[in-house]
Amino acid sequence: MRMKRRHFLKQTGLAAASFGIMKDLFAHQNDPVYGHNNMRYTMNAKWGALNPSQHPVNDCHEMVQDSKGRIILLTNETRNNILIYDKSGKLQQSWGHEFPGAHGLSLHAAGGEEYLFITDTNRHQVYKTDLNGKVLLTIDYPEATGVYKNREAFVPTETVILDNGEFYVADGYGAQYIIHYDERGKIKSWFGGKGETTAHLDNAHGITIDKRQGTPTLLVTDRTRHCFKRFSLDGKLLEVIALPGACVCRPVIKGDYLYAAVLRSPGLNVADSGFVTILDKQNKVVSNIGGSEPVYQNGQLQPMSQADKIFANPHDVCVDDEDNLYVAQWASGKVYPYKFTRV
Repeated sequence: MRMKRRHFLKQTGLAAASFGIMKDLFAHQNDPVYGHNNMRYTMNAKWGALNPSQHPVNDCHEMVQDSKGRIILLTNETRNNILIYDKSGKLQQSWGHEFPGAHGLSLHAAGGEEYLFITDTNRHQVYKTDLNGKVLLTIDYPEATGVYKNREAFVPTETVILDNGEFYVADGYGAQYIIHYDERGKIKSWFGGKGETTAHLDNAHGITIDKRQGTPTLLVTDRTRHCFKRFSLDGKLLEVIALPGACVCRPVIKGDYLYAAVLRSPGLNVADSGFVTILDKQNKVVSNIGGSEPVYQNGQLQPMSQADKIFANPHDVCVDDEDNLYVAQWASGKVYPYKFTRV
């Protein structure tokens, strides 16, 4: 009798487990899928949600993943400028009270350590910190260039760091220059600036290094002109990647793909109209998450726009080591980041 009961419980347990797996499977199958072609995702809008009385956010500006797999979020809420999650959305650490204009977040590894570069649009400075928040280097306004009248004219939005520790700062809300520094923070050169030629920039919101074609180049956002611009490392314009209808934020590269949050569409004056766009190695748009399907006519990308109201004003996209996405939003009701799992 005892053996029969044990057998019954075992069979019941297996049936319950199977039912649970099937239930999860069917639930997953019923989730809405966003995106196009082979870059499609399900959304978890509750992934990064925390108790706002304990760990509030204001604008969720940018996110990176460190070597431990943790997702690091930068917000301009000075109760905790940095929130560090594991990939399940559980909070691991928080710090930072001194960055009221926290905007740009980049990660750099050197000498077995990892560092963050934070731009602050209110303080008109750039900071290099360790992963616990200790400030190691402060970059003030680039007076030595001779193109800035005062520190208020310098409103840095993004950085990118070379393998040798040299770095570039994008002055995306200021005079629109890209400024090249050595690893100690000494100015080496600058290019861009506001103007009407193709090589000039307007809302140079983001910058990254692109090694997908072999030779490293710089990709720089020109948000009001709906494009990314490719420059050589010494500032020569090489290419314009047109993204009609998309007011893009910083370019993010993972593998062969280029990802970007589209803050608004078709113009910056249209609130709550953003989506996420994904480009392949040839810089052809292959998927829009929450956006219209990419259409090319005679080789020209047609204007894109928001199609699904899943975002308000997305500001950055982070791609993790499993090709899942995390999206941070600006001026969107103080929402925490969303996670998108690739299907």
